[in-house]
Amino acid sequence: MSHSTSPAASLRQHPAFVQFWFARIASGFGFQMLSVAVGWQIYEITGRALDLGLIGLVQFIPSVLLALPAGHVADQFERRRIVLLGQIVDLLAIAVLAALSLMHAAHEASILALVFVIGVAKAFEFPAMQSMLPALVPPALLGRAMAVNGSAGQAAMIMGPALGGLLYVAGPGVVYVVCAVLYLAAVLLMRRLRYEQAQPKREPATLKTLFAGVHFIRARPDVLGVISLDLFAVLLGGATALLPIFAKDVLHTGPWGLGLLRAAPAVGALLMSLWLARHNLERRVGTLMFACVAGFGVATLVFALSSWLWLSLVALFALGAFDMVSMVIRGALVQLDTPDDMRGRVSAVNAIFINTSNQLGEFESGLLAAWLGAVNATLIGGIGTLVVVGLWMWMFPSLRRRQKLHAEPDPAEAGEHAANTL
Repeated sequence: MSHSTSPAASLRQHPAFVQFWFARIASGFGFQMLSVAVGWQIYEITGRALDLGLIGLVQFIPSVLLALPAGHVADQFERRRIVLLGQIVDLLAIAVLAALSLMHAAHEASILALVFVIGVAKAFEFPAMQSMLPALVPPALLGRAMAVNGSAGQAAMIMGPALGGLLYVAGPGVVYVVCAVLYLAAVLLMRRLRYEQAQPKREPATLKTLFAGVHFIRARPDVLGVISLDLFAVLLGGATALLPIFAKDVLHTGPWGLGLLRAAPAVGALLMSLWLARHNLERRVGTLMFACVAGFGVATLVFALSSWLWLSLVALFALGAFDMVSMVIRGALVQLDTPDDMRGRVSAVNAIFINTSNQLGEFESGLLAAWLGAVNATLIGGIGTLVVVGLWMWMFPSLRRRQKLHAEPDPAEAGEHAANTL
């Protein structure tokens, strides 16, 4: 890693990325505040814990079912317009939520229906937004750009729910109005954003084009290794889903302690993202990625065995920091190894893996905790993560030996090319 002070290397020298980042901040804070308000409001209306699960379900269904069509669309049309249209749909749905709440006409069905609409919009936004990022900065700065972009998400995760909770004292309608204003700001920023995108080649939506991202990933060992590593690491390392149990039964703390435990991974990830934003990842990125996923597993084990709040907070802080490093490397490798005309579909497949692993990871942790107890379930998750790291280092040797984020030319191909040009 090296520290770069060159003005040309500064992300601030790329206005399109700066606008993109501010739009990401605005929509990220808006979404986190929205999530808190929707959960509180539905629970106030029904008083049923099951209905809180429905909020996640109505977002999960479109994110998985529409992922492949959304990836195809992201490769067929201007991605900025897709993101812009998705954010406009988000804005309109939030405005309706605000109006219904201020008029005291909001019901469970209407809230869930509007959350479903937002889930549909997000399904199309994600692959288009992920695919935009490599076009906003030079390839050498993509790792740092992803770290800065990640810092926006982590800051929103830390402060957004707190702001939403404070504003909810004045009523859910007030929260939705503020969310709508934030989304309006994101829409205006995205509308003004200008960047270069190659004219997409229009192809009809067939099974071949829809599944082109899947075939591309299978044919690229490094990309397959990165995406599948993310899937299994998140699937096994879902300790955060069990935080309420650890707070109450293991650490014997109250809601304030649970709040600290929930914030610790995000704080670790945020601080690490700020550090990565000023340092380039320039050598042995494959080894570093595997080491950080292993660090994630070790931090999970420390958390599982800890009976002190301070040690648990340190473990979760480290867990978030390790995850941020591996996330930046994984994301940059996938984007840089993927041609621009395939980035939407590959990002869509990646989205399926991310959403599935997050949801199933929480389910797996809860199921194991019910059978074996929270501590044993978390220990199994940490050990499983370390086993996966070992297996993946053996199964994907080229990924383990990867030196730079940029794809390195195959020596055999390079030699053949030189022979053909003599």
